[in-house]
Amino acid sequence: MIIVFGSINLDLVTEVPHIPAPGETVIGPGFRTIPGGKGANQAVAAARSGARVAFVGAVGRDDFGTLALRSLAGSGVDLAGVARVDTPTGVAFISVDAQGENAIVVAAGANYAVDASRLAALAAPPGSVLLLQREIRDEALFAAVHLAGQRGWRTMLNAAPSGRVPDDILRRIDTLIVNEHEAQHVAREAGLTAADAHGAAQELHRSYGLTVVVTVGADGVVAFRDGVIHRQPAPRVEAIDTTAAGDSFVGSFAAAMDEGRPFAEALRRGVVAGSLACTRAGAQDSIPDRAAIDAWVDRA
Repeated sequence: MIIVFGSINLDLVTEVPHIPAPGETVIGPGFRTIPGGKGANQAVAAARSGARVAFVGAVGRDDFGTLALRSLAGSGVDLAGVARVDTPTGVAFISVDAQGENAIVVAAGANYAVDASRLAALAAPPGSVLLLQREIRDEALFAAVHLAGQRGWRTMLNAAPSGRVPDDILRRIDTLIVNEHEAQHVAREAGLTAADAHGAAQELHRSYGLTVVVTVGADGVVAFRDGVIHRQPAPRVEAIDTTAAGDSFVGSFAAAMDEGRPFAEALRRGVVAGSLACTRAGAQDSIPDRAAIDAWVDRA
């Protein structure tokens, strides 16, 4: 079982000729409203990959909250742990350029009302995976890690957006998932020195004994586990929109690990899911299902 403790947003997406620089205004032709949020995206990705998924989070008592939950429910995610609160639902403002790259601003809203005490009501057995991101308050995130230790749950932290992760949390989590920028940021905040992202990930692995997975965009992933370096290239696809690529990787990887697949195979399935997500526009709309991943996984 996978428990996702994290954010739920409604994404407001517009296509632009290029990502605006500071002080610049860029005009797009219109915008779309799409369910999103890193937590919600990863929950959908895990569920579509075949995992049993329960979500603990919060949305507002507004129409945005209803829209944001629609895709989660449609993907079979258990929403009993999602609270309705008076604070407005979280919103992400996303610009996507002609090359499929994006720039995102998130207004946290109800996500900052998420409370780790709601996890205590879950009847999840030992060995379940607690999947975390950094779009909720740090206090709630860190409390969830401590609770996971008490319950015997495995913990995966996607440290995105990047920020400081305290030493005691790094020592308690099982798997850290980061992109290249986030790897260097987490390592630097932990007092570690490395010349590049791979060195930062290796130092985190050595210093804290945790598995570290670094996503490297179109090049796939590099991972450090039990003293072994794993490299998994990505299949070549025509990228339209990279918005949910990282979340698709995380959710599919978590589902494969929860299923008991070998680590290298879980990486491969995650990379395929992330690549396929780039071939469609939007966040949750672009996340592939298990059948699509199965059809591509042997090519990776």
